[in-house]
Amino acid sequence: MDLLKAEIANKRKALQEDPVLGDRPSKYMRRGDIERLREEREQKEREEQKRAAEAARKAEEEAAAAAKAKKQSKRSVTPSSSKGATPDVQPEAESSNATESTGFTLSNEETIRRLRAKGQPIRLFGELDKDRRLRLRALELIEEKGHDRQGGQNDFKKALEDVENSERELRNKSTKGKKREDDPGANSILDLGLLKTDPDKLYPLIYYALKRTLKEWEEAMDERPEHVKRTTQGKLAAATQVQSAENLKPLFKTLRSRSLPSDMLARMAEIVHYMQKRQYQRANDSYLRLSIGNAPWPIGVTMVGIHERSAREKISADQVAHVLNDEVSRKYIQSLKRLLTFSQTKYPPADISQLMG
Repeated sequence: MDLLKAEIANKRKALQEDPVLGDRPSKYMRRGDIERLREEREQKEREEQKRAAEAARKAEEEAAAAAKAKKQSKRSVTPSSSKGATPDVQPEAESSNATESTGFTLSNEETIRRLRAKGQPIRLFGELDKDRRLRLRALELIEEKGHDRQGGQNDFKKALEDVENSERELRNKSTKGKKREDDPGANSILDLGLLKTDPDKLYPLIYYALKRTLKEWEEAMDERPEHVKRTTQGKLAAATQVQSAENLKPLFKTLRSRSLPSDMLARMAEIVHYMQKRQYQRANDSYLRLSIGNAPWPIGVTMVGIHERSAREKISADQVAHVLNDEVSRKYIQSLKRLLTFSQTKYPPADISQLMG
C-alpha cells in the first residue's frame, strides 16, 4: 500500500514539473488538449527564435551601413573635394563622362530611327530615354559580334548592301567599245598551242580576256533600266556581280605574278579559248575539269590500301579537284563560271548545241 502511494506521488510530481502540462487542471485533460498545448509552446519558441534572428540581421546591416558611411567619409576628404566637387555630385559627373565617351549621347530622333531600321520597338514599357539608348547600343554590339563570328559568310550580304546604299559612278559611254591600248588580245582568240611552245604568253592573254568580260558584265548591270535595278532580282544580280569581282582579285593577282600552277593554267586557257569561240559546252567541260577534276579519287586519296595499286599512275596532278584546295580558290573558280554564264547570255552561240545546261 505504501509502495502504491509513493508511485502516485512520483507521477504527480513529474506531471507538475512538465513545462507543457504543469499548468493543466488537477483532475484530468484530454490527449488532444495536451497535444495542442505542446504545439502552442513549440510555436512560441519558434517565433522567439525568428525574432532573435531578425534582430541579429538588422544589427549586422546597421554595422555594415555604418562601416560604408565611414569609408565614404574617408573618401570625401580628397584633393578633389577641396576644389568644390562634393562626393555626391562626382560619381554622377563621372558616369555622364563615361556615357559621352562610349557614344550613348544620341538624340531621341536618331535613336528612334536606328531602332526602326533594326525592326525593334522604339520604346518598351516603363523604359526611359537612357535605357532606350543603352538597348540600342547592346543591339549594335550583338550585330558587330555576329558579323565577326560569321566572317566570310556575309560577303554576299555586304555586296548587296553596297549595291543598295551607293550608286555607281557614271562612266563615259563614248569610251565603251574602244580598244584599250594595254589589251594585247582585244579582238584575237587565245592560241592553245602556246601551252607547249610558250606558256608565259598565256598569262596576259587570260588576264585581259577575263578583265574585259568582267568589265562588260559591270557595264551591262549599269545599262539596265531603273525600274529593273530597283527590283529584288535586279539588286541580287548586281550584288552577284560585285561579289564575283571581289572574288576574282586573287586570281588576277596570281596571273600578274605568273605563279599559277601549270595544270590550272592549261584549264583556264581552254576556258578562255572556247569562251572566245562561243563554244560554251566545251568551256564548261574545261571548267568541270578545273573545279572537280576527273580523277578516280577527286578529294585527293591516292593510297587506298597498304600496297600501291596498278591505277596509281593514272592519278596525276592535272586530275585533282582544285575547288577543294582552299576557300580562295573555290571562290574565284565559282566566279569564273559566272563569267561564262554572262558571256553566254551576251554573246550567244550560233549553234544552240553549244549552250551550257
